[in-house]
Amino acid sequence: MVTRRPPDSESTERNAPSVEAAFQAAPEEMVAEILDGELFLSPRPARPQANVASNLGGILIAPFKFDRGGPGGWVIIDEPELHLGPRPDKLVPDLAGWRRERLPRAVGGADAPAHYDLAPDWACEILSERTRSRDKGQKMRIYAREGVRNLWHVDPLAHTLDIFRLSEGQWTLVHSFAGEASVRAEPFEALEFELALVWSE
Repeated sequence: MVTRRPPDSESTERNAPSVEAAFQAAPEEMVAEILDGELFLSPRPARPQANVASNLGGILIAPFKFDRGGPGGWVIIDEPELHLGPRPDKLVPDLAGWRRERLPRAVGGADAPAHYDLAPDWACEILSERTRSRDKGQKMRIYAREGVRNLWHVDPLAHTLDIFRLSEGQWTLVHSFAGEASVRAEPFEALEFELALVWSE
């Protein structure tokens, strides 16, 4: 579902009040995002996407968040709500990570907002037919604008992992992995892991 901003709001840097209201009223069972002033409502991830996101989080969190068998130094969060830019754009990556020195208190106090205003250092989108065009279009442009350094696109049906690096404001595809290979993927190249574990059920 897409709700477009009214034509008379094209010149404003803020989201239209009607779009913000629709975002706030989105059903809990839907993922709501505002990209370039437009509201998008998507169903919760289907089984293949949810399975791969869980597997990938499980692989990365122990060594990079908890310093168990890896270097630590990261905060990794499942489906964080990001508010980025002046409108703001409101994005929900499947996984996102911040270097711990940039986000020393990931939870915050009792009055901390539910969303994060600080762009992550790494974001991961699990591709689906419903979200593929946004993940590869608007969301990539927003992540680049906000200086996200690394972006992963994971396709749970094709069994592929594409690694992008931001350089001078443009995305460069630095690695493309497929199948069950053992990989080292930046920014987590300190750990070698098997793609077979990502696709496992």
